[in-house]
Order: sequence, then structure tokens, then C-alpha cells
Amino acid sequence: MTTATVAKPKAQQPGKGSRRISLPALLLIIAGVLVLTSIVRLITGADGITSTGQMSTALRLAVPIGLAGLGGLWAERSGVVNIGLEGMMILGTWFGAWAGYQWGPWTGVVFGIVGGALGAILHAIATITFNVNHIVSGVAINILALGTTRYLSKFTFENAPQGSSKQSPPIDSLGTFDIPGLSHWLDALNGKHWFLVSDIAGLIGGLVTDLSPLTVIAVALVPVTWWVLWRTAFGLRLRSCGENPVAAESLGVNVYKYKYIAVIISGGFAGLGGAFLSIVASNVYLDGQTAGRGYIGLAAMIFGNWMPGGLALGAGLFGYTDSLNLRGGTTNVHALILLLAILVVFGAAYLVWKKKYVPALITAVAAALMFVWYASTKEVPAQLVTATPYIVTLLVLSLSAQSLRMPKADGLPYRKGQGK
Repeated sequence: MTTATVAKPKAQQPGKGSRRISLPALLLIIAGVLVLTSIVRLITGADGITSTGQMSTALRLAVPIGLAGLGGLWAERSGVVNIGLEGMMILGTWFGAWAGYQWGPWTGVVFGIVGGALGAILHAIATITFNVNHIVSGVAINILALGTTRYLSKFTFENAPQGSSKQSPPIDSLGTFDIPGLSHWLDALNGKHWFLVSDIAGLIGGLVTDLSPLTVIAVALVPVTWWVLWRTAFGLRLRSCGENPVAAESLGVNVYKYKYIAVIISGGFAGLGGAFLSIVASNVYLDGQTAGRGYIGLAAMIFGNWMPGGLALGAGLFGYTDSLNLRGGTTNVHALILLLAILVVFGAAYLVWKKKYVPALITAVAAALMFVWYASTKEVPAQLVTATPYIVTLLVLSLSAQSLRMPKADGLPYRKGQGK
């Protein structure tokens, strides 16, 4: 029996919600958003929304979200819902810091992966072996991880130099680097504040400036994940477990084994994201450091329709909104209200074209209210800036919900031999 005989997921019937955006259309949309962003920057004078520093910060904040999302992707493609990503990230932050301050940052990275994988093993045993509800198990992992790390911190960090019960001692840096010549040139071009050209320079400059080696590894894991899951026999078998495990079993696939492997890899990715937070994003472990990024990573995965490329776009969006807290937030968010209002106008026009007149009217009213909000204020409250990543998460999920397709057997109970 060859791997080619493993049942592929049945093609979805054409109809509502089944249409996918082609690559040229997606690139056209991205280009349009860049043009509108540049126009808004010129109108508002908020040059920070496309600055090199803003984009560099956004990339750094997107990495742990993206790693958590990749973890969720691996688990759910095998049919296991992983709500426990947050807890696995928490374990990654603690294990990474605990090993990092004693034996160096790279050792901390390895231990962070191991910490996340330990949480994943518990989740796998509960959901795969004992058929515990996936949501219940994931929430239990989150609670267990939070309590365990707080308990362990009292015995490890509290008596360590410069540590406390809620903070680890400082960890040595992995270091950063720029792309020689290119980084400086793009930063200078971004500083010219030219229409569109400077905005593109800021976007690309943020991707090649002040990079951590771990950032490069994390970005590389996106295409690696796509290649493994969609271009190898191993990936075909794993995805068949998430689509139709009974059919996969009938063709000789060890469904339990592939689910376990996927969930453990999932935890390792989430743990790596946690280690990134405690070693790269800040050089210490802090209680509550993940701040819900595991859940946002799960949202990025859903936004990306359970695909690595879409997930990366979602992580970048949430990382960008999160970075507004650190760089001119009140002014930049105020400018982005105008951008959002313009995008909503296009959304209303699209609904009219689709002859959905009532939703179009509601959307147009929402756009008008945003224009009034922008025109009547000069900046937004700081509290809104803090809440922006979570507001964007809810908006994106609510607007994209109609075109999503999760793996067919995702979250469903499975017992070996149940198809006989």
C-alpha cells in the first residue's frame, strides 16, 4: 500500500463560504491596503504607522503569536483542538527563563520547547487516550500551567540574585543583527516620508532590522510547516487524521500515533513562543507574561483558515496592533480609525455589489460613525490603545467567520476500530 492511497479530504462542494482568495487577488488586496495606508499617513501626519521602528516592533510581537498559531495548526490538522496553547506558552516562558539564566539563552530555548511539549503530552493523553472533551482538557492545562509556574517560582527565582517570586533573574541576550547596508538604506528612505515608497521601505526595513536569530528561525518555521504538512507523505497521513480518521485507519495509518506527534509538536511550538517572550522580547520571566497571546495565536490560526500563510498574515496583523502600545499609540490608533473607516466604505460598496442591501446600510452607518469619531477627536484614550489587539481579534474573527473551513474531524472523539 502506498501513501498515495491514503484518502484525501473530499473536495468541498461549490457554494457559500467555499471560495478561496487566489494569490493574485490577495496580493492586489495587500497592495490596495498599502496605498490607502500611505494616503492616510499623508492626511493625518502620523508617520509612525509605517515607520521602520513600528514594523520591527510589530514583527517581534508577532513571533510568539505566530508560533502559538502554528502550534494550534499542527494539533487541529490532526483533529485535536488545542485550547491549551496559552498554558503551554506559560510553561515555555518559565522553563526557558529557568534554564536560560543558569546555562545560557540557547539552553533556555531548548527547555522552553520541552516545557511546552510536557503540557502537550498531558493534553494528548487526556484527549486522545481517554477521550476527554478537548475544550475542557485545554482549559485545565491553562489553569495547571499557571498554578504550577507560580508555585515553582517561589522555590527557584525568589532566592536567586535579582529574582523574586514573580520574576526570574536576567537572562543573557541572544543578540541582534541587521542586514548590512540594506537596513540603513531602507531606514533613510522611510525617513523621507514619500508617498507609498517610504511606506514600503518601512515595511521591508522592519523585516531586516534589529533581528534576533530566534526571529529568523520562527519565520522560517512557517514555510517549513507548509512543506511538511502539504508536500510530504507524513503530512498527508497527519491531515487525513483530522479529516477522516476512520478512513485513514482503514488504509493502515496509526491515527493515535499521528495525533500524539502533532499535539506534542504543537506544544513545542507554543513553548518556543513562550521562550521567545522571556528570552528575546524581554530578558526575564514575568508572572502573566503571555497576556493571552496563546488565545490570540489560536485566533490567528482561525483567521488564516487553518493554513500557514493566512496564519502568518493574522499574526502580523495582531502583532502590529499590539505594537501600538509601545510606539505613539494614541496618535497612531487615531489615524488608523480613518483607515478603518475607508476600508468599511469599500466593504459597504462590496455588499451593495452583492445585492445585500441591509448589511450594506448597516456597514455604511458604521463607516459614517467612524468618520465622525475621527473628525471630532485628536487622539484616542490610552485604554483603547491597550485594548486594540483584542478588539481587532474579535472584529477579524466575526468578519471572516463565513468563509472558514476547519478540518472535518477537528475536536470529534475517536476510538481505534470504531469504523468496523
